[in-house]
Formats: sequence, C-alpha cells, structure tokens
Amino acid sequence: MIINSNSSTKEIKNGLYLVATPIGNLGDITFRAIEVLKKSEYILCEDTRTSKNLLDRYEIKSKLISNHKFNEKKNLSKIIEILKNGSIVSLISDAGTPSISDPGSILVNECAKQGIEIIPIPGASAVASAVSISGFSEKFLFYGFFPEKNKTLVEDLKILSEINCSLVFFISAKKINKIIPFIKKNFAGRKIVICREISKLYEEFIRTDIDLLEHFDNNLKGEITIVISEPKNEKKTSQILDESDKRNIKRLINKLSVKEITNLINENKNISKKDIYNYCLKLKNEI
Repeated sequence: MIINSNSSTKEIKNGLYLVATPIGNLGDITFRAIEVLKKSEYILCEDTRTSKNLLDRYEIKSKLISNHKFNEKKNLSKIIEILKNGSIVSLISDAGTPSISDPGSILVNECAKQGIEIIPIPGASAVASAVSISGFSEKFLFYGFFPEKNKTLVEDLKILSEINCSLVFFISAKKINKIIPFIKKNFAGRKIVICREISKLYEEFIRTDIDLLEHFDNNLKGEITIVISEPKNEKKTSQILDESDKRNIKRLINKLSVKEITNLINENKNISKKDIYNYCLKLKNEI
C-alpha cells in the first residue's frame, strides 16, 4: 500500500465523518480522528457520558448530540439540515466504527440520498483484531450480534455452518451461556476463539475446540467477539475402479483421450485420477 504523506494536512471539508473510536484502550485512536473530532461543529454519539471520557482525554470541545438506536430516526431531519448548512459533523459510537452493529446506517443512507459527503475515518476494530489473532482462515464473514429469536438463530446458524470461511460474531457476556448449545450443535469439529475485553485491562482470549466448549461458571462481563474456524475439508475415502467403470473406459478408450476419460470418470465418482489414468495406459498398451 502507498501512503499519501500529505493526507494529514489535507483540509477537512464539510460533510459527515464516521470516526472509529477506541474499543477499549483510549490510546487506540488515530491522530486524524482527533483532528477531525476537534474541527467538528457537532459530534453525534450513543452515550454522551461514555464519549465524554474520550473527548476530555484529548481536549475535544465540540458540541455533543445524543444519537442512539431509540432516537436516531427522530434526529434525522435535524442532522440533515445541519449538514446541508455546511457543517462538519462527526458520528461516533461508544466503541469501534459507527453504523456497524451500532447506530448510524439510517443517517448514512439518508446522506447518500441527499448527496451529502460521507467520509470514513478508520481505526480500531474488534472484528479485525479478533480474526488477526485467531489463526483461522483470513477469509471471514462478519455476522454481528446473534439474533434474539430462537427461530431466526436456528435458521441462520444452519446456513452459516455451510459457508467455507471463518465466522465472526458479537455477543454480550450475559448471553454467551445461552448461545453455547447452538454453537456446539452447528459447528461441531471446529475451533473457537472467544475474545473478551479486547485492549482493556482484563483482556482475555479463550481458545478451545467447539466440542469441548462448556458453560462459564464465573460471571463474565462486557461484550465478546467470537471467531469460529472454517470447516474442515475432510477428504472422502477414495473408491476403486469396479467392473462397470472398467467397461466404460474400454468403450471410450478409442474415442477420447486418456486425460478426457480420467476427468470424466473422476467427475462422476470419487476415484483417484492416478488409478483411472494408469488403467487407461494399461489398455492403451494392450491394444
């Protein structure tokens, strides 16, 4: 990747900035994020008390507007008007990147419709952090929080269990014991990493086989990021050439190439290509 050394001095234009904030340690914020927040006329945040801890740390004095899942629709017209008047507005969540498993998508969609500039300010990510230390496939699907309804949970996990990649979920520590039976049923034979309090004082990573996963006796706290490994690609036991296969090869030996016959038989049956190829050569030598 080529880094533009002049990007930090670029003038901050009017529009909506989606600013990633630390997921735990307040030191995990970028210089650019601090600069944008300081120059913002308004900062939209989930919980003003939580955000104030971060903003006070970096002497950010911008006006705060409470914007959470219960009032974001109500706030929409007011915020759009502020943006249309040429203001710089930042959207932050309590932790991480806004609008991903957090409020923000309603405002982002409306800004897109209205032609208002939307600029991401990247930063700390629980998803990327958890996947990076998992040791599992770098191809992953991020689902977000597990569904509340059992019917949806059962349906979604069944579909997800058939996807050939790592899977990432968010869950509250209070709900993890409820979800463990569903994980064991749908992802047997796979591995799991449970990441708790990433970058915080009591950071903890629990690695185990899903088949060995048990309920937690102690009272876990905070939100948890779970990474489930990709499915094992178990090779099926190779079949052997039976008399029917040999008759088919004899019938095709003068019509198709050895390679074509090998691919054709292997496509329909789980027989080693080497065995098919060698049998074809044997017939060729007998002719």
